[in-house]
Amino acid sequence: MMTFLAEVAAQSGDSVPLVWWLGPIGSVVALIFAFIFYQAMMKESEGNKTMIEIAQAVREGAMAYLRAQYRVVLIVFATLFVVFLILAMIGAQDWFVPFAFLTAGFFSGVAGYVGMRTATNASARTAQAASESLNGGLRVAFRGGAVMGLGVVGFALLDMSIWFLILYFVSGESVPQITSIMLSAAAGASTMALFGRVGGGIYTKAADVGADLVGKVEAGIPEDDPRNPATIADNVGDNVGDVAGMGADLYESYVASILSAVALGVAGIASGSVSQQLQYVALPVSLAGIGVLMSILGVFLVRAPENATMKSLIFTLERSIWIAAALIAAIMFGVLQIVDLANHTATA
Repeated sequence: MMTFLAEVAAQSGDSVPLVWWLGPIGSVVALIFAFIFYQAMMKESEGNKTMIEIAQAVREGAMAYLRAQYRVVLIVFATLFVVFLILAMIGAQDWFVPFAFLTAGFFSGVAGYVGMRTATNASARTAQAASESLNGGLRVAFRGGAVMGLGVVGFALLDMSIWFLILYFVSGESVPQITSIMLSAAAGASTMALFGRVGGGIYTKAADVGADLVGKVEAGIPEDDPRNPATIADNVGDNVGDVAGMGADLYESYVASILSAVALGVAGIASGSVSQQLQYVALPVSLAGIGVLMSILGVFLVRAPENATMKSLIFTLERSIWIAAALIAAIMFGVLQIVDLANHTATA
């Protein structure tokens, strides 16, 4: 497989370092395991009739909000796409910029949708599993959350990898020009995060305050009593702000951190050869791919005895984090030896 990829890369004249392919490989593996975890979560019991009814109400409310938000986002992205297209037509920017902007927003939106659907389906199943054992509740909750995390990094790495392949192998752009074009993807992700995080946060707080006022002040019932309709809206808001909103925020931060590292590295070696510039492209992407693969391993390490206590569950989480972090650090050290940036001379 790696030999085939090397032959493809060599067709452009300057080979892309083999470690770069850890990025796209990691993205595909992340999406595959996100699907596996989702399917496994959906096979769990959703609980009794009351739990199913409440979960269904929250799910319908969350998806209704997401549909309304995405309609507005679609209008904004369409408008900005036309603006960027006009700028490209008059030569103010590259023709690929508006399309890179659009795909970043699209993949961020898909990740938010996947996360929202997973979270609203996992809530009742987690409660039911936790009623049987703490370990069961942790397993369902953690793997349900992993779907969102893997979806975010998987779609982000996939988007960046596809654009690099198009720009380098198909279009034949220079490496500095590629980094400039790909930075527009960060702008698309930021635009999506603006609506997801800010809009979702406003809805979340409004629903929370409404539930408090109606429940405690007007009706005199507990804040989280399901008889209070605003409680359902409050739970919808939690999903809107803490799942879709935070997911869009994470997507934007993840994309921006990788692309900014690539752009700064290439800018610092601008007078170097194409081969040297590609090393600076490969390093951040490969490290991201390694992080994804080791994080998946960490998910499988989150397991505890059926009679586990809260203390042992926390220890299990910490153990998986430390093991995954240690493996990432060890593999990163090896990658740094392969890339060997120390022999490259930066320019001021």
